[in-house]
Order: sequence, then C-alpha cells, then structure tokens
Amino acid sequence: MVDLNALSGLNLLVVGLGREGMALVEFFQAHGLPVTATDSRPEETFGDAVVSSLAEQGVALVLGDHPLDLLDQASLLFVSGGVPLSSPFIQAAVERGLPLCTESKLFCYLCPAQIIGITGSSGKTTTTTLVGQMLVAEGRRTWVGGNIGQPLISELEQIQAGDVVVMELSSFQLEYFHARLNQHVDLNAIGAANPTELAKLLGDWSPSISAILNVTPNHLDRHPTMKDYVRAKRAITNYQKPEDAIVMSLDNDMTRTIGRQFGQKVRWFSLEAQMPHGAGLLNEDLVLFDAQVEPTVVTNKSAVKLRGSHNLSNILAACLLAKEAGASVEAMRAVITTFTGVEHRLEVVAEINGVTYVNDSISTSPERLIAALNAFSESLILLAGGRDKHLPWNEAAWLMLHKVQHIILFGEAADLIEAAIDKARLQALHAIGQVHRRTSLDEAVELAAQLAQPGYIVLLSPGCASYDAFSSYVERAARFKELVNNL
Repeated sequence: MVDLNALSGLNLLVVGLGREGMALVEFFQAHGLPVTATDSRPEETFGDAVVSSLAEQGVALVLGDHPLDLLDQASLLFVSGGVPLSSPFIQAAVERGLPLCTESKLFCYLCPAQIIGITGSSGKTTTTTLVGQMLVAEGRRTWVGGNIGQPLISELEQIQAGDVVVMELSSFQLEYFHARLNQHVDLNAIGAANPTELAKLLGDWSPSISAILNVTPNHLDRHPTMKDYVRAKRAITNYQKPEDAIVMSLDNDMTRTIGRQFGQKVRWFSLEAQMPHGAGLLNEDLVLFDAQVEPTVVTNKSAVKLRGSHNLSNILAACLLAKEAGASVEAMRAVITTFTGVEHRLEVVAEINGVTYVNDSISTSPERLIAALNAFSESLILLAGGRDKHLPWNEAAWLMLHKVQHIILFGEAADLIEAAIDKARLQALHAIGQVHRRTSLDEAVELAAQLAQPGYIVLLSPGCASYDAFSSYVERAARFKELVNNL
C-alpha cells in the first residue's frame, strides 16, 4: 500500500501533460487525490478521447494556457520536465511560496526498492539499459525508467522491497532533488496535514548507487549557465550516505574534478587508466579491477556489438553499477556480447541498394554527433540540424569536414551550423565535406538517397533538439524511418 501522507490535505496542480504529467494525474486519481492539470497546448492537441477520459475521472483540466488564478487554490505543483523553471507561471508560484516537485522525485520518495540513478551529458540511455539487462540476467526483478520509457510512478504499486530500480535522470529532473529549490516555502503556511513528511518529499536526496557518466556543455538553452547545469547534475551524488557508491569517468575533466571530492566512494571507469575498484581496458579486454588492481576479464573488445569507443565507456560504467547492485561477471558478459543498442541510437533502419540508413535521432547535441561520426569508418552522408541548444559547434564542424562526404543541413540551426563549418574550413587541410541545404527532414532524406552510393552510410545524427519541427526526437526518428522505408 502506497503511503501518501505527505500529500494529505493539499491541492495538487500538475503543470504539463506530457508523459510524466499524464502518469501523475492517473496515479493521483487512482489513489483518490483531487488534482487539477494544466497544459499550454490547446485541447485539440490531446484529442477528444483523452480530454473526455480525464474529465470523467474528475480531473479539472485547463488547456491552452496557464492562467495565474490556478495558483489561488494550489498547495503543491508537480512540474513536468518540458516546463522550465524560468517560465512566468512557475516563477509566479515561487513568488507565492508554493512548493515544486516532479514525478521522478515523488517516485523516489515512495519507492520501496533500491534505486540506481544514472546521469550525464551523454550515454545515459545506453548505460541505463545495459545495467537493467545485466541485473535481469543476474535474476533480479528489475525496473528501468526515469527519463526513458514509461514513467515509473505508473509501476509503483508493483515494485517490492527486494527489487532494484534503474533510473535515467536528466538535469531537468535532478534540479528538483535539491532542497534549496524550495527554500522559499513555509510548509506550515500551505495547509499540509503532515508537514514533516512533506519536508522529506521536498528535501535533499540522492540514490544509493549513482553515476555521473560525463559532463560537457548541454541544455544551455534551458539552464542559465554551465554552472547551473553542473549544479543540477550534482544532486545525484551530493546527498548520499557514507556507505553509498558513485560511478564516474576518469577520462572526463568535470567528472574527474567532482569525483575527487568523494574519495573512496568513487568507482572510476576509464579507457586510459587502471584504478582500484574500477573498470577499464587491459590490452584488448574489458576488465574490472579489485583493490590491488588485479584484473577480472569481463570480455574481449571484439565481442562487443556496439560501435564506437564512447560505447566502451558506457559498458565499463554499466559493469561497475551492476557490480555494486550484485551482478556477476557472467551476467555482465551475457549482456555485453549480445546487446546491439537502444532504439534511436545508431540504429540501422534499412539497407537499400547497398546503402545503409542509420537512425541516431537521440543525438541532440554536437558532442553526440561527434561520437556518432567517430563510430564509422565508411563513407558518410550526414543529416544534421534542428533547434540549437546554445552549444559550441567548432569541434563537430571540423570533424564533419574531415569525415563526411556530404553534409545535409536542415531546420532552424542550419545557418548556425553552416557558419561553424565555414569557419572550420579556413583551418582545414584535407576537408572533404560538401555542404547542402534543405528546408525539412523529408527533403534531406530525398537528397541523401540521390547522393548515396553502394557502401555509403546515410546517418541521421542531428546534433540538435527536434522542437523546431517535431515534438520529440522519437517523433523525428519515426518520420526518418517512414521516409527511408518509402524509398
């Protein structure tokens, strides 16, 4: 039975009816808690069936806007990840002293099982999926979610104390794991029946097993500064207990700096060094090290199905996380040697007339574009563009010029990316990349099919968010697959 005393006596307002918001509304309704929900999108976006269903359940819906009078009766806001803290509606709530929470924070507060939390600027989805599969291979009852898949609040009633939960956590979610986010709140003034439990829900919290895979510039369209972005990420480690464990990359400047503040708790993974209690490479083997740096071979690099050195790092991180949760080397090996990747990450869609079409729509930053390009030695046609996230393009532009035969730019960021490429071309010695411009993804795929020769890879790795033309990278990927399959 779920204990919801922390929410007793409160008027709940869900802001944003995306994946998390809808799951929360259904959860609150199932437990008899009155809830109001609002979304800035108009009613027709959701469809009559969804709106009618929520109305029949007694959910008070306000669609098409976030009117400030909604705050008059609200006691606690649950904010969806798509709604920035800087939005006028959220700032108005803060000015009124209303507390803020999220689906992921509520789930972690209520969950009876051990939680493994994974964050980073890149590699989160692959690493989270690997850890989940390793624990399943070990025979553990495992739940995987967070920033991927079904919101875990929907599964809460089924999760038991002996299970293990593997959560991918974004910076947007982790912002709410810092208690200082609600330092403006007087809990005694909002009518909570149990202010002590509400304080626990809104308090500082970190998972007992945590990972920061890497930290590089990302989401600077959302976080005011890089410092704010790093601060959000650090919530996953800052509030652990002394006996808890942290997994971090020794090869990333930021995680190396952060990790050294935690001493013996850190389990380092590296492609370049061997650390006690860590994971790394020894000759051609992926290995785990004990306190004396004695190697235990997990598998040979040749047995790994995933492309790219970045995925070797993801695998090493996954091994350390799974080991902390009790997985054996045999379980790790069984997954590593069969795992071919997650959907939308270097996913082969089709081979047509000797040309391979690859979906990497989950690549929403220049860094992930760089990793994708480095995963291939074949001739490449790259489809890149979308909505920029205020990130540096210099390195990606240089690599595009030197690794890609044809660069097809589309979407809002096309001008910005082409400018970076033009600047890089001034310093390029052996540039091969030819730049083409198209308005949409549809036109980009059409041109790619015309330019491609047998043996080529046509790679959708946008390096940008999708929001100029699609609701998510998943919708963008679905359109790419549709276009490819129609060729």
